[in-house]
Amino acid sequence: MAMEDQPDSPVTDKRGNSGACIDRQPDAVLHQAGLFHVGSRGAAAATTAGIRVLKCNMKQAGSRGCMTRKRRFGSRERDWLKSDTKRGCVCLYGGTVDPQLPTSGPQADVQLVLCSTSTTVEEMCAQRDVEGLFVQLHGDLFRRLEPSERPLQMLYDYLAAMGYADPVRVQQEAANPDLSCLIRFYSKRPVNADQQERTLLKGVFSVRKGKTQLHKWAERQVILCGTCLIVASVKDSLTGKMHILPLVGGKVEEVKRRQHCLMFSSAGSQAQTYFVNFDTLANFQRWHRQANKMVSQTVSLVDLSCYSLEAVPEYLFYSQDVTHLNLRHNFMSLLGPGGLLHLPRFSQLKSLNLSHNRLGVFPECVCEILTLTELCLSCNNLHSVPAQIGNLQSLQTLSLDGNHLSSLPAELGELSQLSGLGLSFNDFNHIPAVLERLIAVDKLSMAGNQVVCLEVCALLSVSHLKHIDLRLNGLRCVKSECPENVTQLTNLDLRDNFLDSLDLTSICSLETLHCQRNQLRTVTVNGFALRMLQAGSNRLSAVNISTVPSQLTHLDLSQNLMEHLPDWVCDCKKMETLDVTHNLLAELPSRLLSSLSLKKLHVGSNRLQKLPDLLEHVPLEVLDVQHNKLGELPESLFFKALNLKHLNASANNLESIPSCGQSDDSLSTLQELYLTRNNLDENCGAVLVGHHNLRVLHMAYNQLQSFPASKLSKLELLEELNLSGNKLKSIPSTVSSCKRLHTLIAHSNQISVFPEILDLPEIKLVDLSCNEMTEIQLLKSLPPSLQELDLTGNSSLILEHKTLYLFSHIPTLKLDQKSTTMGDSQNVSAPWSHGYSEMSGQRNKLCVSVLAIDQLGDSVEACYGIFDGDRNEEVPRLLQCTMGDVLCEEVQHSSIDSVYMSNTFLTSHRKLGMAGQKLGASALLCYIHHESSEPGGYLSVTVANVGNCQAVLCRDGRPVPLSKVYNLENCTEEMERVKLSKAIITEDNKVSGVTCCSRLLGCSYLSPWVLPKPWVHTEPLSSQDDFLILGNRALFERVSYQEAVCTVQALQDPRVAAKKLCTLAQSYGCKDNIGAAVVTLKIAEDSCTCEPPVYSTEPRGMLVSMTPAPSDTATLSSTSGVVSEFNSENSASEVGSEAGSTASDEHPTSGGVAPRPERRCSLHPGTALCGIMIPGPVGLGSHTGLFQRQPSCATFSSNHSDNGLDSDDETPPEGVISNGSRLEVEVDIHCCAFQLRSGAPEYPKETDFENKGSDYPNGKMRRQNSVVVSATNGCLLAVCGREIADLKKSPSTSCLFGKKLSNGSVVAPEDSHNLIEVALEAPKKKSGYFTAPAQQDPEDQLIVPPCLEQEVREQLKSQNPLVSGPSALSTPPSLKDSGWDQSHPSALPFAPSIVPGPGTPSIIKPEVYDTAL
Repeated sequence: MAMEDQPDSPVTDKRGNSGACIDRQPDAVLHQAGLFHVGSRGAAAATTAGIRVLKCNMKQAGSRGCMTRKRRFGSRERDWLKSDTKRGCVCLYGGTVDPQLPTSGPQADVQLVLCSTSTTVEEMCAQRDVEGLFVQLHGDLFRRLEPSERPLQMLYDYLAAMGYADPVRVQQEAANPDLSCLIRFYSKRPVNADQQERTLLKGVFSVRKGKTQLHKWAERQVILCGTCLIVASVKDSLTGKMHILPLVGGKVEEVKRRQHCLMFSSAGSQAQTYFVNFDTLANFQRWHRQANKMVSQTVSLVDLSCYSLEAVPEYLFYSQDVTHLNLRHNFMSLLGPGGLLHLPRFSQLKSLNLSHNRLGVFPECVCEILTLTELCLSCNNLHSVPAQIGNLQSLQTLSLDGNHLSSLPAELGELSQLSGLGLSFNDFNHIPAVLERLIAVDKLSMAGNQVVCLEVCALLSVSHLKHIDLRLNGLRCVKSECPENVTQLTNLDLRDNFLDSLDLTSICSLETLHCQRNQLRTVTVNGFALRMLQAGSNRLSAVNISTVPSQLTHLDLSQNLMEHLPDWVCDCKKMETLDVTHNLLAELPSRLLSSLSLKKLHVGSNRLQKLPDLLEHVPLEVLDVQHNKLGELPESLFFKALNLKHLNASANNLESIPSCGQSDDSLSTLQELYLTRNNLDENCGAVLVGHHNLRVLHMAYNQLQSFPASKLSKLELLEELNLSGNKLKSIPSTVSSCKRLHTLIAHSNQISVFPEILDLPEIKLVDLSCNEMTEIQLLKSLPPSLQELDLTGNSSLILEHKTLYLFSHIPTLKLDQKSTTMGDSQNVSAPWSHGYSEMSGQRNKLCVSVLAIDQLGDSVEACYGIFDGDRNEEVPRLLQCTMGDVLCEEVQHSSIDSVYMSNTFLTSHRKLGMAGQKLGASALLCYIHHESSEPGGYLSVTVANVGNCQAVLCRDGRPVPLSKVYNLENCTEEMERVKLSKAIITEDNKVSGVTCCSRLLGCSYLSPWVLPKPWVHTEPLSSQDDFLILGNRALFERVSYQEAVCTVQALQDPRVAAKKLCTLAQSYGCKDNIGAAVVTLKIAEDSCTCEPPVYSTEPRGMLVSMTPAPSDTATLSSTSGVVSEFNSENSASEVGSEAGSTASDEHPTSGGVAPRPERRCSLHPGTALCGIMIPGPVGLGSHTGLFQRQPSCATFSSNHSDNGLDSDDETPPEGVISNGSRLEVEVDIHCCAFQLRSGAPEYPKETDFENKGSDYPNGKMRRQNSVVVSATNGCLLAVCGREIADLKKSPSTSCLFGKKLSNGSVVAPEDSHNLIEVALEAPKKKSGYFTAPAQQDPEDQLIVPPCLEQEVREQLKSQNPLVSGPSALSTPPSLKDSGWDQSHPSALPFAPSIVPGPGTPSIIKPEVYDTAL
């Protein structure tokens, strides 16, 4: 109670650390007031405000030093918060805080205030004696809160709008410090030095007027604001005369003969000059930079947008030459010295922008600025326009978009000069009648209103309108009855409505018609003046034209139900572009390809079997005939279409391509040729020689067995070559003649020799994955232009030391870790496997990331995801590294799929921090798990997504979509939601012109239009389900669900399937980033994931090869579960060499057939132990060893019956030292972390350990948090049994999973990690193994003859005695990770102590060994 008597004294926590100041109150005051009170300001304040300041001077939210929620609140505070979900905590930041400070730095003056949702700003300010509170959203603008606003309720409403539904979870999230990146409260007005500098600069400096020496230097107050330099006549005072120097059109120069001095000069014949001498270099540079912006302007423009201003700076009114004032995105008020009421003081103001100011009411004061010609009041929540608007007789443009207007005053019709009127995204249900008097208005923008019916006859009264925009209006009918023709209307936009028929024959002057994305079945248009018709994404089977459109140049009828092209199409003499993709066309008119005007023809995704012949020369430049049934192309194609630059004939049945003549005589101008997925063979190479201008060539997935070397050398201008999915044995050496080649993709072939491409000066990307390469012979150096090299899927590839060293300098290097015995065993145990592919687009910036975890946690669960950042790579990488961890945490809190998946997305959205304020990404997450409602263990997949990433399940050979595309074009309810929130949707259907998705992770500055709440769907899995396909927007825009399913079905390897999907999308015309993941499923009838044991002659278990090399102290075997240890001081190149140079060495053992580990499910638990499997005869149990790090080596011990040597006649495996009772192996703990995994099997009560020579005294074994511990012969042993998913969740190792390393390489987030990349990153680790002292190089790695084994062993024992007791398993401080704070289950199959040897038993602490570090 002594602490309660001193409310301002610091509180000391249990650890003795002095915490922040906490004001504690007696329990009587607490219960009486119902809220915590602050007692330091007097009883009156404490009893009236009902608020309590809990802590202050905390570190910034998100930093390591920030206190957790549990440490911030005492027991009474927590009990008080739990008693009512309408109570909570508001974090108040001080006014001196820069909102853009990094999250890792210190944050000063932060207070936690406990209050309720009914607590107002007025109450909080009265209690804390402050003028007001401010709120900042998404690190952007901040505004002053009204006295009646309730901060905690605002916080709860914000979280509810994000998607949180549980009040308890909302209360918890509101107290999370990471939330400050989304919403933050300030107790004082934040000061942003950068914004203040651009708004106003002032100070007292030495000033001299004029260029002559008549005037002396004097200290004066100098102000730079608006467009003028203001100099006071008295020092430190603004009273008296002010000297104004207009700077627009003038000049500012540095005075060389005087330090830190600038000369300011105005424009015109009566120019004045002032010299200002600054005291510091920083001030000099700041003023010089800002003044240069002013003098460079051609008009007197003052841009004060996005400054969180409540009033115009008073000094700005001295700039009487201001003609353009931009106050967009502020919080301007009417009253005050610089309020809107004072804007008429600008006598020459012509343009005023007040959009996005939350005005609520039309400011009538602007109607007094009679000089205005342009006024913008968009997005201000306006409900009416005053009659005083008629005073602005000079007004020419009026923007009122994004408000709640439903009518306009009649006085608006008096504005005779008004020519532009913006009324989009309001609440009009008809065309305003006042438009009849606005004869100067020729364009009416009414998109996003509520006009349900359009009467054509009503357009007769507005004869001056030429352009009408009625998209996104919910338009359902157009009444065409009209007594006379409408002659003035030329452009009509009816996109994204609900029209099922359209008759516009009475509009005889119509030139452009947009009616995409309706439900049209028939369209009738007067073609007399028609120039452009856009009618895609409807249900049209015919288009009726009353008059042949002789002026028509562009026709888009894509994604309809057209079976025949209208006859009038061939009569259009000026047709330049025709798009009829995704229809039902079986043939094309014979006259179409003979058109003398057609330049672009898109007829892909139809049913064409033949193209008409070209009878004469045509100007065709682009021809797209992909996804048809063409067996051949017209023979005269390249002779008649000499201007053809782009040809895409992918996904057909072509067996040959037409000739273009000899190479020397060819006139071909073809630059891009796509022939993927046909039946072409190597004979087509001779035909390609004539296309000497070819830059892009895609011939993937054909029947090529070779490519003519002499022909390839002729393509000297080739830049991109894709030959994937063929039967190529090699790439011709003549590829070195293609000096401009920057991309070579040749995966999924049979290539065994690395092509000669590394001497090409512009090579950037090389993809040779999934081939049969065994070695690589390189030059002395790599080309500096090489950015990415993919060699995954080459199982026999051996990389030498020099090769690895050279490859380590490539920004993105993709290599396989050699599969191990233990890795194979684990893959067998899972009923699924995966493969994925990521390909960058034209921007050469990979903005797609894939998450793949085959085993999540200790049970049979998996997690897969894909993230598409569109044009940013930061957010996808962050989500890839964190979302799996978040899912694991959320699953522990709730068993309802919609709850934990939604919370996973919302928490990940919050964890993006400052990166998620302006950047965002589409995200999709698939969680395969056992149904909690059915303890039997039936599997289901829960899919959650935001944006346009999609997941498809193959069930009985048919695609089953599992996701929902949150795209404004495809989701009607989302479009309505965004419209109701008054977002501006541009013509390309993007929210504020940024994104077409209504739900994303990140992009929080677009809230509430764009939300992070996901779509969640759970689908039970059965034996009919073959695989899952995950892809981003770019993939499924080009590859249909059915084609994707058929593509994967034909392939066995999921990685090869994912590669093929991405390659197909690129060949079909995709230019963006592409990501695809394929997850194969093997599920039994009852969702059982077991499989019967399969016996093979290949040895399984622990088999280590030790063949010392002169320069290498240890080697790695591809069949071993462990690898030899290397010194922590080895260089990265040495590590990589050791890991890769002997990766294919295999040393089979003699003896019986080793059993293959069975795959077991939760319905039928197995009896096998986890850890390292020791090979033995069939029927013998496999034991686990215990790993213990020694100064020079690690020793494994097992019983005679478990070392694979059951008789003295058997020969021990090479590299294994055996004396009949022990097995010693050198191991590398780095590889153990990735290769040795253990689940959580339930051991049966009856085991064979007690009956068959167990190593454990008295048959006792112990398991501590997935670490199997045993003791035998006085030697302590341990095997890392933690799941690989736990390593990924560890704060100390999560950076190794799915992370782009310092050299740009990407570590695949799967079990097969690249040891080279991990080793390269090793020296950068700040904790764990890499900070441990350097270990001595092992010197006992030679194979000892059997006759000397015992003697050598005795010597080694005397030099390096075994440690027993608790100290043997103690971990050095550098190996411990303080970030691990996991609860250890008390009910385990083993006792809490072990017997380390024949001596007295010792208790060993249940520590978790993080061998990855």
